[in-house]
Amino acid sequence: MPNAIAEQDLATPEVLRPWIAGVRTLSVSLAEPADKPFVHLPAAVTKVVLRVGADGRRDVLASGPRVRASYHSGKAHVRCVELRLTPGMTRPLLGVHAAELVGRVVPLEGLPGTLPRRLAAGLRRLDPLEAVPYLTETLPGLLAAVVDPARTALLRAGVDALSVRPDRTPAQVREVARELAVSERQLRNLFAEGVGVSPKHYARIDRVRTVVTRAGHAPWSQLAAATGYFDQSHMTSDFRALMGVPPRSYFTGRLPALTPCRSVPRF
Repeated sequence: MPNAIAEQDLATPEVLRPWIAGVRTLSVSLAEPADKPFVHLPAAVTKVVLRVGADGRRDVLASGPRVRASYHSGKAHVRCVELRLTPGMTRPLLGVHAAELVGRVVPLEGLPGTLPRRLAAGLRRLDPLEAVPYLTETLPGLLAAVVDPARTALLRAGVDALSVRPDRTPAQVREVARELAVSERQLRNLFAEGVGVSPKHYARIDRVRTVVTRAGHAPWSQLAAATGYFDQSHMTSDFRALMGVPPRSYFTGRLPALTPCRSVPRF
């Protein structure tokens, strides 16, 4: 059987957008270890994942934020759908603060409260492509009464201000706190609960992911300035800290040591 990896971003229905930021399907069939490693980029996001293995077994998982990249090799036969939660939705939907899931992939039914168990039971009986229609029917009714709109709006304004955008560089943490009329400590608490990492670390992850996406489209010095770094040296230092190697090494394939892939590739 030849190796095959198929990914597709699905449209997120308007009714789900308050809670689900994006949906992606992934189908992996690797008879032999892949030529290129699976790279798990740092990601300040929590996902709910429905995974169907080669034997038909279905698992519903909560995949927490990743603060550093990891590199994996191995075989896999799996299909899954990943539901990326919007900032602030981890606690209402999963019953825990996002910080409690950092670096973890756990069964959804093992989380506290009835909502994760109910969601796991509903998703487990589905094909991955059936997950979005199911959530469109059920999620609004489950979450509408448990979300704090004001707190969620404050968090998302902070996330937006600290994110790289095509028309601006991200703001500094102290500037964001002042703009939102909260202390930096309050902002850190908001991020720990709703994103899983501190505002500063969120900004670092977002910048590094932007460098990965935009590399090759501009000189390194211009890319550093556009993503909010002081200079190219600052960008290289941050990239090395989160990705394990400097940018030039990463993009020429000189990567850290690989570890066996024991879970779904590219969570």
